[in-house]
Amino acid sequence: MKQLLLDWGAIRPQTLDSFVVGRNQELASLLRQISQTAAGSSSTQQLLIWGEAGAGKSHLLHALGAHTGAMLLTPSSPPERLLWSADHRLYLVDNCDQLDPAQQQALFHLINQVRENGSVLILSARHAPLQLALREDLRTRLGWGLVYQAHGLSDEEKVDALSKSAAARGLSLSAGVVPYLLTHFRRDMQSLSTMLDALDRYSLETQRPITLPLLRELLQTSDYTTEP
Repeated sequence: MKQLLLDWGAIRPQTLDSFVVGRNQELASLLRQISQTAAGSSSTQQLLIWGEAGAGKSHLLHALGAHTGAMLLTPSSPPERLLWSADHRLYLVDNCDQLDPAQQQALFHLINQVRENGSVLILSARHAPLQLALREDLRTRLGWGLVYQAHGLSDEEKVDALSKSAAARGLSLSAGVVPYLLTHFRRDMQSLSTMLDALDRYSLETQRPITLPLLRELLQTSDYTTEP
């Protein structure tokens, strides 16, 4: 059987426009303001976004990371990357709760330097500051700025968002396709949207409509992989 590979490398760029807002209207509005003013001055200097996996935290930070003058940092970044520089006005630290001791030390100093130099720092984590397993003085500083919870989409909101996305692209989905996808595949919107792309390609390759049997066939193919 022909191998069907989900092309994670072809995932659409993450942008603020492609973020499905749901119950995060205030947060999305704030990030748009920061994005528009990041090259100059912003009234928001520090923001921590926390929430469950799949709520879109990384999506938001990666979207802002495309901004000129932005520095995107992750737990895989060496500590020296967390140093303040006049070349960057916007610092983004994704999954800051997963930083090792050396990175935590560097982040501690970065927070101070951002405040002293009028830069902007946005971080993401799984929990609110006081619940993070980080050094105490760093937890305190993470609570200095604004703290927002990113709310994940409900199943109904995901069904609605995916259905609208499909309709906007001219795809005709049979009833039950999206609900089945939600219960048999990754549940974050980025992965679901990528699977929708794969389903569209498979439909074109096989010259068959996008139905529940077609989706099941795609998911059950032994050579099919979902590994990024």
